[in-house]
This record gives sequence, structure tokens and C-alpha cells, in this order.
Amino acid sequence: MDIALLHEVVEAALKAGADSAEAVGAQRAALSVSVRQDRLEDVEREESRDLGLRVFVGKSQAVVSGSDISPGARARLVERAVAMARLAPEDIYAGLAPGDRLFAGAAPDLELYDPTELGAAQLEQAARETEAAALAVRGVSNSDGGSAAWSTGAWAMVTSDGFEGAHRASGFSLSASVIAGEGAGMERGGEGRTQRWLSDLPTAASIGAEAGQRAVARLAPRKIDSCTAPVIFENRIAVSLLGPLIGAISGPAVARGVSFLKDRLGQRLFTTDVSIMDEPLRLRGLGSSPFDDEGVATVETAIIEDGVLTTWLLNTSSARQLGLATTGHASRGLAGAPGVSPHNLTLQPGSETAEAMRRQAGSGLLVTSMFGPSLNNNTGDWSAGVSGFWFENGEIAYPVNEITVAGNLVDIYARLIPASDLEFRGSANAPSLFVDAMAIAGR
Repeated sequence: MDIALLHEVVEAALKAGADSAEAVGAQRAALSVSVRQDRLEDVEREESRDLGLRVFVGKSQAVVSGSDISPGARARLVERAVAMARLAPEDIYAGLAPGDRLFAGAAPDLELYDPTELGAAQLEQAARETEAAALAVRGVSNSDGGSAAWSTGAWAMVTSDGFEGAHRASGFSLSASVIAGEGAGMERGGEGRTQRWLSDLPTAASIGAEAGQRAVARLAPRKIDSCTAPVIFENRIAVSLLGPLIGAISGPAVARGVSFLKDRLGQRLFTTDVSIMDEPLRLRGLGSSPFDDEGVATVETAIIEDGVLTTWLLNTSSARQLGLATTGHASRGLAGAPGVSPHNLTLQPGSETAEAMRRQAGSGLLVTSMFGPSLNNNTGDWSAGVSGFWFENGEIAYPVNEITVAGNLVDIYARLIPASDLEFRGSANAPSLFVDAMAIAGR
């Protein structure tokens, strides 16, 4: 997106009566190909160029967006935004980020952009190879398909307070989903990975084989009786336990008082072995950025340090509500005011392997998939449907499904122990997580 065009939009908004303004541009190109049973099933090509504008009239704000960036469309967008702001209710906390917190200077090279561009034929071949590797696993009987994709995107922002910044990123992904077994005994399994650089992506053969093996491993699941037992959340899904934590320490939730952690800042939530970092400047990170979506410079943050909650996650508005400074965690699309989100969230690994934890626990539940989580935001009471494996004498015994695990997250966090098997699979990552006892609802 042309920075000069964004400056023009901001200037037009000021001339139209806005007291301050912020223009955001996003440009994206993407190509994805999917196959099923070695036949081409779908090809999708996306090219978009969009513009967002946030304006302030006094303490009232409005946000509009559009994909038509012609001069006439831009003029109408500006006119509509200012008119909406004049009619909007006042928000005493609304406004642009403070100038002393804005990113300045040349953006560091975070290696987010790989210039490699893949064509449809290359993606189709990669999707076919991924699916073929999954179907080659003994016990796999059918396929939901293989897919491969490439994308590139650019983001730019200009404010009337003098900030301008831009960055771009690429993405490459491979995935497969297959079915094992026959009839009523069929089970699905899948695997998928996304990386900023093509060279960091695992091979099609390894991704496909993992998808097939995971499907076969789920065959002949059993139901178990309700009980209280040790639970290990596999590293692939363990980060799901951190979603409620991030929601509870987000500035808007704390400011509204709808957080089970609203009174816990500076207190110990986890054991001293647990640290959770937000790393916005990690090289090739899927959530990396030199500045947040209000232009505030991002910095590495220890959200949980030696078990202690050290900070809220704040954008400008929630920081003002709480009488604090923004932490550089503003997150927004083009059509709405900023919310709050971490960048690259990482629960640091422990010293013991997940296998060693199983042996120490003896018997218990290994959770490998989770669905339908439920949370009481005010109390921290949490439950989720899960499936996985029952282990006995430290060894995997058999697959299990139709299970619910439940507990209060304050209690769960206090007893949570991280394993050593951290893998970077997304913008939020955790090793396998062990809880010594949880309520398990079965048959």
C-alpha cells in the first residue's frame, strides 16, 4: 500500500473536520490448491487491496473501510467517517496512541518475507505428495484431501500525529486430513504446518505421514468412567489452556471487571517453573511485528515471570481506562477499533519430557484434541470436550473419546507443569502441560 496515499487520506479527513485520524492500508495476494484422492479439487486465487480509516471528532470516533481506493471512493469514505464520528457517542478514553510510545526509525529486518512465489502447478504437486504420504500409512482408508498454499501481505499505517510505518510478510502452508478404518469405526486425523519461509516448512512426506499416523492411532477408541486423574495436554493443543489467560489479562476485560484475574496483577498464578513470554521481534515469527496496530513500538514482554503475573495486555484505550501506559498490544482489522492481542506467545519449556511425566503419573489421560471449551469469565470455571489416549504404567494403553475435562483455571494454573517438548507451530506455542489431577467426565 502506498504510504503517500495514506497521508492523502489522513489530510483529507482533517480538512473534512476530524480532529485526528489514522489510515491503514492492507494488500494481500494468495494462492491455494487442494486435492482429494489424487484429483484436483479446488484452486483459489486472492488479490485484495483495502483501506481503513479511523477518525476522531472530539472524543467520538468512527471507523470505516473499503476495497475501492479510487479518488472518488476515498473522498466518500472520508466524508462518511467524519459524519459518523459526529453522531457517535463520546468515549473519554478514545484517541490516537501517545507520541512518545510510537515506533520510530527504520524497521528491523525480522525475516518475515520470503520472496519465493509458488505457482498453481507447484502447489498442486505439493498437495498431491502430502495426501499420498498420508494415504500410504497402513490403516488409512480414505482422504479428506491435501492442500498447499502461498500468500504474501503488506500492512501500512499513517496517523495525523506523524507516525508512518509499513511491513510485509509471506506464508507457506501444507496440510492433509485422512480417514482410518471403515464404517462406524472410522476416525479422522490430520496435520498441517505454516511457516514464513518455504525452506522452514516440513516436507510433504513428513506432514502426510503424521496425518495418517494420527488417524490410525485413534482407531477403536474406548469410553472411560468418570474419575479424577492426572492429565497431560499434548503440545499441539496445550496452548488452548492459555487462551483464557490472555482473555483474562486483556486490558478491555480488566477495565470492564469481567475477568477472573482482575485482582491478581503482581501475584503468583503458576509455579516458579512457569514463564510465559510475548516475543514480537522473533525472527520469522508468525506474529512478529515491529509495531502494534496503533503504531506503538513492540518489545519483548515477560507476561508470567517465575509464575508471577507481571502485566496486563493493553492498547491505548484500555491503558487510559486503567491509568496505565499501553503495552503495544493493540490489534485491529480494517473495519473496527483496536482490540488487544499478543504477538508471539510462548510458554517456556520445562526440563522433563512428556514421556517422563507419564511414567511419574502412572495412569491418566493424554489429551490430543479439544473442542467446545466453556469458560465463566468471572470465576475461571472451565470445561472442554476432549479426546486422546489413556495411559497406564506410563505407557499409552488405548485411545479414548467422548470425554470432558473440567476445573477452575486458577487452580489448574497453580498446578500446571510444562514439559520440555516445545515446538513453534504458530503465533502461540506451549510444550505439553501436566496437571496432577483433573475432573474427567466419561460414561
